[in-house]
Amino acid sequence: MHVPFWLTTALLSPILLYQGKRARRVTPRLPEASGETSGQYGEGTPEFRLQVIGESTAAGVGVETHSNGLASQLALRLHERTGKTIGWQTFGVNGIRLGNLLQTLASENLPAADAVLLSMGVNDTTGFTSRAQFRRHLNTLHGAIAPLSRAPITLLSVPPMEKFTALPSPLRHIMGWRARQLDRIYQELAEQAPTDFRYLKYPTVEDPTLLASDGYHPSQRGYQFIAEALSTQDWGL
Repeated sequence: MHVPFWLTTALLSPILLYQGKRARRVTPRLPEASGETSGQYGEGTPEFRLQVIGESTAAGVGVETHSNGLASQLALRLHERTGKTIGWQTFGVNGIRLGNLLQTLASENLPAADAVLLSMGVNDTTGFTSRAQFRRHLNTLHGAIAPLSRAPITLLSVPPMEKFTALPSPLRHIMGWRARQLDRIYQELAEQAPTDFRYLKYPTVEDPTLLASDGYHPSQRGYQFIAEALSTQDWGL
Protein backbone atom coordinates (compact mmCIF):
# COMPACT_ATOMS: atom_id res chain seq x y z
CA MET A 1 0.00 0.00 0.00
CA HIS A 2 1.32 3.43 -0.95
CA VAL A 3 0.74 5.12 2.41
CA PRO A 4 2.17 8.57 1.46
CA PHE A 5 -0.11 8.77 -1.57
CA TRP A 6 -3.28 7.79 0.27
CA LEU A 7 -2.47 9.98 3.26
CA THR A 8 -1.87 13.00 1.02
CA THR A 9 -5.03 12.27 -0.95
CA ALA A 10 -7.08 11.99 2.25
CA LEU A 11 -5.72 15.26 3.63
CA LEU A 12 -6.46 17.08 0.35
CA SER A 13 -9.77 15.33 -0.32
CA PRO A 14 -12.04 18.40 0.19
CA ILE A 15 -9.98 20.39 -2.32
CA LEU A 16 -9.66 17.47 -4.73
CA LEU A 17 -13.40 16.77 -4.72
CA TYR A 18 -14.17 20.43 -5.40
CA GLN A 19 -11.59 20.69 -8.17
CA GLY A 20 -12.68 17.40 -9.73
CA LYS A 21 -16.34 18.43 -9.87
CA ARG A 22 -15.45 21.83 -11.27
CA ALA A 23 -13.13 20.34 -13.91
CA ARG A 24 -15.93 18.05 -15.11
CA ARG A 25 -18.33 21.00 -15.24
CA VAL A 26 -16.13 23.48 -17.14
CA THR A 27 -14.04 21.17 -19.34
CA PRO A 28 -15.58 20.71 -22.83
CA ARG A 29 -16.59 17.11 -23.46
CA LEU A 30 -15.42 16.31 -26.95
CA PRO A 31 -17.06 13.54 -28.99
CA GLU A 32 -15.44 10.35 -30.19
CA ALA A 33 -14.14 10.37 -33.74
CA SER A 34 -16.49 9.33 -36.53
CA GLY A 35 -15.89 7.46 -39.77
CA GLU A 36 -14.36 4.08 -40.55
CA THR A 37 -12.57 2.37 -37.67
CA SER A 38 -10.26 0.41 -39.96
CA GLY A 39 -8.28 0.86 -43.15
CA GLN A 40 -4.88 0.34 -44.68
CA TYR A 41 -1.96 2.13 -46.29
CA GLY A 42 -0.50 0.46 -49.35
CA GLU A 43 -1.89 -1.89 -51.95
CA GLY A 44 -2.97 -5.50 -51.66
CA THR A 45 -3.26 -7.67 -48.58
CA PRO A 46 -1.74 -6.04 -45.50
CA GLU A 47 1.68 -7.40 -44.58
CA PHE A 48 1.27 -6.08 -41.04
CA ARG A 49 -1.97 -5.54 -39.12
CA LEU A 50 -2.10 -3.03 -36.26
CA GLN A 51 -4.85 -3.05 -33.64
CA VAL A 52 -5.31 -0.20 -31.15
CA ILE A 53 -7.70 -0.69 -28.24
CA GLY A 54 -8.45 1.38 -25.18
CA GLU A 55 -10.09 4.54 -23.92
CA SER A 56 -10.45 8.02 -25.42
CA THR A 57 -7.26 8.02 -27.49
CA ALA A 58 -8.31 4.76 -29.16
CA ALA A 59 -11.77 6.31 -29.62
CA GLY A 60 -10.19 9.29 -31.42
CA VAL A 61 -11.38 11.97 -29.02
CA GLY A 62 -9.84 15.26 -30.17
CA VAL A 63 -10.15 14.66 -33.92
CA GLU A 64 -13.16 14.48 -36.23
CA THR A 65 -12.44 11.16 -37.95
CA HIS A 66 -10.53 7.99 -37.10
CA SER A 67 -8.33 8.56 -40.15
CA ASN A 68 -6.66 11.29 -38.09
CA GLY A 69 -6.53 9.17 -34.93
CA LEU A 70 -3.73 7.18 -33.36
CA ALA A 71 -4.18 3.83 -35.14
CA SER A 72 -4.43 5.33 -38.61
CA GLN A 73 -1.59 7.80 -38.11
CA LEU A 74 0.72 5.15 -36.66
CA ALA A 75 -0.09 2.79 -39.53
CA LEU A 76 0.64 5.58 -42.02
CA ARG A 77 4.06 6.24 -40.54
CA LEU A 78 4.93 2.55 -40.41
CA HIS A 79 3.96 2.32 -44.08
CA GLU A 80 6.12 5.33 -44.92
CA ARG A 81 9.09 3.93 -43.02
CA THR A 82 8.93 0.40 -44.42
CA GLY A 83 7.08 0.65 -47.72
CA LYS A 84 4.94 -2.28 -46.59
CA THR A 85 1.16 -2.43 -46.71
CA ILE A 86 -0.06 -1.74 -43.19
CA GLY A 87 -3.60 -2.44 -42.06
CA TRP A 88 -5.09 -0.73 -39.02
CA GLN A 89 -8.12 -1.11 -36.81
CA THR A 90 -9.14 0.78 -33.68
CA PHE A 91 -11.60 0.08 -30.90
CA GLY A 92 -12.02 2.56 -28.07
CA VAL A 93 -14.64 3.88 -25.67
CA ASN A 94 -14.37 7.34 -24.18
CA GLY A 95 -14.37 7.31 -20.37
CA ILE A 96 -14.02 3.55 -19.98
CA ARG A 97 -11.96 1.74 -17.36
CA LEU A 98 -10.00 -1.42 -18.07
CA GLY A 99 -12.45 -3.72 -16.28
CA ASN A 100 -15.36 -2.37 -18.31
CA LEU A 101 -13.32 -2.57 -21.50
CA LEU A 102 -12.82 -6.29 -20.86
CA GLN A 103 -16.58 -6.76 -20.59
CA THR A 104 -17.15 -4.79 -23.79
CA LEU A 105 -14.49 -6.67 -25.73
CA ALA A 106 -16.12 -9.97 -24.78
CA SER A 107 -18.99 -9.15 -27.14
CA GLU A 108 -16.80 -7.78 -29.93
CA ASN A 109 -15.46 -9.81 -32.83
CA LEU A 110 -12.01 -8.27 -33.10
CA PRO A 111 -9.88 -9.28 -36.08
CA ALA A 112 -6.52 -11.00 -35.81
CA ALA A 113 -3.55 -8.63 -35.58
CA ASP A 114 0.23 -8.68 -35.74
CA ALA A 115 0.47 -6.05 -32.99
CA VAL A 116 -1.99 -4.87 -30.36
CA LEU A 117 -1.43 -1.48 -28.74
CA LEU A 118 -3.28 -0.76 -25.49
CA SER A 119 -3.96 2.89 -24.68
CA MET A 120 -5.48 2.93 -21.19
CA GLY A 121 -4.99 4.20 -17.68
CA VAL A 122 -6.41 7.71 -17.44
CA ASN A 123 -9.88 6.63 -16.33
CA ASP A 124 -8.48 3.99 -14.01
CA THR A 125 -6.34 6.76 -12.53
CA THR A 126 -9.22 9.16 -11.97
CA GLY A 127 -11.42 6.29 -10.76
CA PHE A 128 -8.75 5.09 -8.31
CA THR A 129 -8.75 1.52 -9.59
CA SER A 130 -6.62 -0.49 -7.19
CA ARG A 131 -3.20 -1.55 -8.41
CA ALA A 132 -3.96 -5.22 -7.74
CA GLN A 133 -7.17 -5.03 -9.75
CA PHE A 134 -5.44 -3.18 -12.59
CA ARG A 135 -2.81 -5.91 -12.78
CA ARG A 136 -5.47 -8.66 -12.79
CA HIS A 137 -7.37 -6.91 -15.57
CA LEU A 138 -4.21 -6.68 -17.68
CA ASN A 139 -3.52 -10.39 -17.29
CA THR A 140 -7.14 -11.14 -18.20
CA LEU A 141 -6.79 -8.93 -21.26
CA HIS A 142 -3.74 -10.86 -22.37
CA GLY A 143 -5.70 -14.10 -22.13
CA ALA A 144 -8.42 -12.60 -24.33
CA ILE A 145 -6.01 -11.12 -26.88
CA ALA A 146 -3.58 -14.05 -27.11
CA PRO A 147 -5.70 -16.00 -29.64
CA LEU A 148 -5.75 -12.93 -31.92
CA SER A 149 -2.07 -11.99 -31.76
CA ARG A 150 1.02 -13.98 -30.89
CA ALA A 151 3.01 -10.81 -30.26
CA PRO A 152 3.21 -9.26 -26.78
CA ILE A 153 0.57 -6.63 -26.03
CA THR A 154 2.19 -3.22 -26.36
CA LEU A 155 1.37 -1.14 -23.30
CA LEU A 156 1.45 2.57 -24.05
CA SER A 157 2.40 4.23 -20.79
CA VAL A 158 -0.24 6.02 -18.76
CA PRO A 159 -0.07 9.70 -19.80
CA PRO A 160 1.67 12.09 -17.37
CA MET A 161 -1.48 13.62 -15.95
CA GLU A 162 0.44 16.23 -13.99
CA LYS A 163 0.91 17.93 -17.36
CA PHE A 164 -2.81 18.06 -18.21
CA THR A 165 -3.56 21.77 -18.38
CA ALA A 166 -7.29 21.16 -17.94
CA LEU A 167 -6.67 20.03 -14.37
CA PRO A 168 -5.84 22.57 -11.62
CA SER A 169 -3.21 22.07 -8.95
CA PRO A 170 -3.09 20.13 -6.65
CA LEU A 171 -5.55 17.82 -8.47
CA ARG A 172 -3.33 17.29 -11.49
CA HIS A 173 -0.31 16.47 -9.32
CA ILE A 174 -2.27 13.88 -7.33
CA MET A 175 -3.55 12.39 -10.59
CA GLY A 176 -0.03 12.41 -11.98
CA TRP A 177 1.19 10.60 -8.88
CA ARG A 178 -1.51 7.96 -9.23
CA ALA A 179 -0.87 7.61 -12.96
CA ARG A 180 2.78 6.83 -12.25
CA GLN A 181 1.72 4.08 -9.84
CA LEU A 182 -0.40 2.39 -12.48
CA ASP A 183 2.27 2.95 -15.09
CA ARG A 184 4.73 1.13 -12.87
CA ILE A 185 2.51 -1.95 -13.15
CA TYR A 186 2.89 -1.76 -16.93
CA GLN A 187 6.66 -1.65 -16.53
CA GLU A 188 6.70 -4.54 -14.06
CA LEU A 189 4.59 -6.76 -16.32
CA ALA A 190 6.83 -6.00 -19.29
CA GLU A 191 9.89 -6.87 -17.19
CA GLN A 192 8.39 -10.03 -15.65
CA ALA A 193 6.55 -11.39 -18.70
CA PRO A 194 8.23 -10.01 -21.86
CA THR A 195 6.57 -12.62 -24.05
CA ASP A 196 3.16 -11.32 -22.94
CA PHE A 197 3.73 -7.57 -22.60
CA ARG A 198 6.05 -4.86 -23.77
CA TYR A 199 6.16 -1.26 -22.61
CA LEU A 200 6.38 1.94 -24.64
CA LYS A 201 6.83 5.36 -23.08
CA TYR A 202 4.15 7.93 -23.92
CA PRO A 203 5.77 10.81 -25.83
CA THR A 204 5.93 13.99 -23.78
CA VAL A 205 3.38 16.49 -25.09
CA GLU A 206 4.50 19.97 -23.98
CA ASP A 207 3.35 22.12 -26.91
CA PRO A 208 -0.22 23.34 -26.22
CA THR A 209 -0.99 23.18 -29.94
CA LEU A 210 -0.69 19.40 -29.65
CA LEU A 211 -3.73 19.37 -27.36
CA ALA A 212 -7.38 19.60 -28.37
CA SER A 213 -9.65 22.42 -27.22
CA ASP A 214 -10.33 20.66 -23.93
CA GLY A 215 -6.64 20.85 -22.95
CA TYR A 216 -6.87 17.14 -22.17
CA HIS A 217 -6.80 15.06 -25.35
CA PRO A 218 -4.42 15.18 -28.32
CA SER A 219 -5.31 17.40 -31.24
CA GLN A 220 -4.81 16.26 -34.84
CA ARG A 221 -1.21 17.45 -34.63
CA GLY A 222 -0.95 15.73 -31.26
CA TYR A 223 -1.93 12.35 -32.66
CA GLN A 224 0.54 12.85 -35.50
CA PHE A 225 3.26 13.71 -32.99
CA ILE A 226 2.55 10.64 -30.87
CA ALA A 227 2.34 8.37 -33.93
CA GLU A 228 5.66 9.65 -35.26
CA ALA A 229 7.38 8.94 -31.95
CA LEU A 230 5.88 5.45 -31.65
CA SER A 231 6.72 4.55 -35.25
CA THR A 232 10.43 4.66 -34.44
CA GLN A 233 10.04 1.67 -32.11
CA ASP A 234 10.57 -1.95 -33.14
CA TRP A 235 7.26 -3.33 -34.37
CA GLY A 236 8.73 -6.52 -35.82
CA LEU A 237 8.43 -5.33 -39.42
